[in-house]
Amino acid sequence: MICVSIGRSRHRHMIAEHRHMVSQGAELVELRLDYVSGDVRLRELLDNRPGPVLVTCRRERDGGKYIGTEESRLSMLRMAIAEGVEYVDIEEDVADQITRYGATKRIISLHDFEKTPTDLNSIHARMSTLDADIVKIATLANTPSDNIKMLDLMQSAKIPTIGICMGEIGTPSRVLAGKFGAPFTYATFHAERALAPGQLSFSEMHDIYHYNQIKADTDVYAVIGDPIAHSHSPLIHNAAFHAIGMNAVYLPMRIRSEHLEEFLRDAPRMGICGLSVTIPHKEQVAKLLKQVDRVIVGTGAANTLLFSPTGMVGYNTDSRAAIESLAMRLPGGEEAIEGKTVLILGAGGAAKAVAFSLRNRGADVVISSRTPEKAQKLTELLDCRAVSWKSRQGVDCTILINCTPVGMHPNVDSTPFDRHYLKPSMTVLDTVYNPENTLLIKDARSQGCVTVSGTEMFVRQAALQFRLFSGVEPPEDIMRDTLRRSVGAVNV
Repeated sequence: MICVSIGRSRHRHMIAEHRHMVSQGAELVELRLDYVSGDVRLRELLDNRPGPVLVTCRRERDGGKYIGTEESRLSMLRMAIAEGVEYVDIEEDVADQITRYGATKRIISLHDFEKTPTDLNSIHARMSTLDADIVKIATLANTPSDNIKMLDLMQSAKIPTIGICMGEIGTPSRVLAGKFGAPFTYATFHAERALAPGQLSFSEMHDIYHYNQIKADTDVYAVIGDPIAHSHSPLIHNAAFHAIGMNAVYLPMRIRSEHLEEFLRDAPRMGICGLSVTIPHKEQVAKLLKQVDRVIVGTGAANTLLFSPTGMVGYNTDSRAAIESLAMRLPGGEEAIEGKTVLILGAGGAAKAVAFSLRNRGADVVISSRTPEKAQKLTELLDCRAVSWKSRQGVDCTILINCTPVGMHPNVDSTPFDRHYLKPSMTVLDTVYNPENTLLIKDARSQGCVTVSGTEMFVRQAALQFRLFSGVEPPEDIMRDTLRRSVGAVNV
C-alpha cells in the first residue's frame, strides 16, 4: 500500500487533493496538519472523507512546519483520534502523552535528517515498547549500506515497521519497503512537492515501479551511476517487466565510487539479481570482475552485471548495440563497416566498447577526446589512431559516432561537431538519447547524412541487458515507445 502525503496551506486544497488521490487509486492519505495556515478545522478535513487517513502534525525539529505550542499540537492529535481517524503519527518522545483510544492505530515515529544511526535495532526495540501498532523510522542515507541496514530491520521486526532512508541514495528503501515487510510506504502528491528528502510521487511509485505488485519474492535489478537521476533505464525496464508479467522491479541507485566495491559485495542482500552500469563506474566495475565477456577483456569496460552462485558475471552490451544500430542504416549491413574510417568522439566506457567492435570488423578507427590522455590510452589498447579535439573536424571519415554527453538535455543547443563539416556521404550516430533529435542529428539530417539516433542504440543495449536479466525476448517496441514518450521525442 502507498500512503500519499498531502501538505497544503488551505483546507479546500487539501480536501480536493485527497479526493483526487483516492480517484487515482490511493488507499491511504496522510494529512499534514503542520502545512495548514492558521487554525486547523479538523472536522472539515475529516467529515465525508473519501478514504482512510493518517493524521500528522510535524514539528520543525522533525522536518515539519508546525510553529505553534506543543500543547496545541498534541491537542490536535488527540482530537484526530477522538474523531476516529484510521492512523495517527506520534513522535517517540511524546508517545506517553497521547493515549490509545478507539480503533485508531498508533504510528510511533523517529526522524534523523543527518544520518542513519548504527544502533537501529536498539532504537527500534526502544520504540516498540511505546504501545505502537507501527514503528516508523526515517533517517538520511549517506551510503548504500544504510539502505541495507534499514531493509534488514524491517524484515526482522516483530512489530510492523516502516523503515525509510531519505535522500537520493535512499530511494531503494522507499521502493523495496513492501518486499521487506513494511505495511506501507510513502509518496507525495506530485514529484515537485516532496514533503521529505528523496520522496517519490504517487505516479512514480504506482505507474513506473508498480509498488503494489512488489512482493517478498520479487527480483530486483538496478542501474548504478553517479549521477543517476537523469537515467531513463528504470522507465523502459520496468515497462518491459510489466508488459511480460515478470515479477521484477528495476531501480535507479546512486553509488559513489568510494562505495562501489562494498555495494557490489552486499547487493544480493537487497534481492538484487543484476545491474546496469553507467558513468562513471564502467571501468572500475570491470576491474572487480573475474568472469567477463570478450568485449570487457578487450576494453576494460562493463555495463552489465549478473549475480550468480559463482560470483559476479560481467557483460558489455554497448558494443553489440552500436553495431546493430549502424548496420540497420548501412547498405550492406555489418559487412559494410570493413575498411571504413570511423571517427569516435569521446574516450569513455561507451567509446571503448564501440571502438572495440568496429576494430574487430576491420574499421579504421580514429579517437578524439577532450581528454587527450584518455584518447591516447584507448589508441594503445585497440591499436587505432587519435587526433586532438581541435583537429577532429578535419578527419575524412565515413562514419561519425558521438560518445560524449555534448548535446544532452538540458544543453540541447550544443553539438560536438560543426554542421559545416558534415557531408552527405557520412553516417552519423549520436549516443545521446535525451533528446532523441540532438542538434548533431538535426544538423546531420539537414546536410543529407544518414542518421542513427541515440534512442536506437540505447534501446538495443537495454534489450540485450533485458535478455541477460530475464532469459526471454524483450518487448523492444514497448521499450522504445516508453523512452520516446518520456523524452518528448518526435519519431521522424
